[in-house]
Amino acid sequence: MNRVLLPFPLQRTLADAMAPLLDARVGRLDWHHFPDGESLVSIDESLDDVDVAVVATLRDPDELALPLRFAAATAREFGARSVGLVAPYLGYMRQDKRFNPGEAISAPLFARFLEESFDWLVTADPHLHRNPELSKLYQIPVRRLATAPLIADWIRDNLPQAILIGPDSESEQWVSAIARRAGIPYQVLTKIRRGDRDVEVSLPSIDAAWSRNPIIVDDIVSSGRTLIETIGHLKRLGLPPAVCIVIHPVFAQDAYAQLLATGVDRVVSTDSIPHPSNAISIAGLLAKASIDLFGDERS
Repeated sequence: MNRVLLPFPLQRTLADAMAPLLDARVGRLDWHHFPDGESLVSIDESLDDVDVAVVATLRDPDELALPLRFAAATAREFGARSVGLVAPYLGYMRQDKRFNPGEAISAPLFARFLEESFDWLVTADPHLHRNPELSKLYQIPVRRLATAPLIADWIRDNLPQAILIGPDSESEQWVSAIARRAGIPYQVLTKIRRGDRDVEVSLPSIDAAWSRNPIIVDDIVSSGRTLIETIGHLKRLGLPPAVCIVIHPVFAQDAYAQLLATGVDRVVSTDSIPHPSNAISIAGLLAKASIDLFGDERS
């Protein structure tokens, strides 16, 4: 086989699902931590004249940054023709402008960092704000896949008589696409954020939500405060317990436990980040987006 996937340990299951769809084999990538915090990356040596994709979700990009570079450089040392990156979750997307004096604009800086190691990039639903397209941020070939069709299919198969709720205006792009495909109504809450853990939301029209099961959809859940406030608001309106669907389940610290403690009916996520809530696999989408980039070498 001329295609090899090198998954970081947490992405081995995802890579195993992608490999047959790409006619690729899954190679070895071990990541050892020394007591002083340094990393030792060891990879498959049988890479001469093959095209490689490192598979790594960037939930902890600071911890992964150097091991990513080590893996890519070592793959080239062992003869890889090209090295791409499949990052189901792409970090460092929020800081796309200088909000306060002296701040680093980290989104383009991190893009330059990845470009130094990889020939191409595939990711799922990156959190775009002022950068309208991923291709405007990255100078290597990129593929931005949308999970909305998979989520819509899951809702249609599992949750009848539903209404989709977006917790804020930023979620409308995902919520509207999912609702159209699933054939169900949706609403987007208004949100006032006073701090990292102080968020107030409100539902535009309660009448449209009566007699339907609420489904809250969000792209990234980190602290969980927006979801928790949304669930509380829906409960105060007398709606049934909500189902939460998350594209990227970051769930920092005890966010997941706090979310479950609200009495939410169920939490469902894609497997862009390994988590007990994973129920929607994006392996097929990642493979489809990657297949035409394998062998796309640097100019």
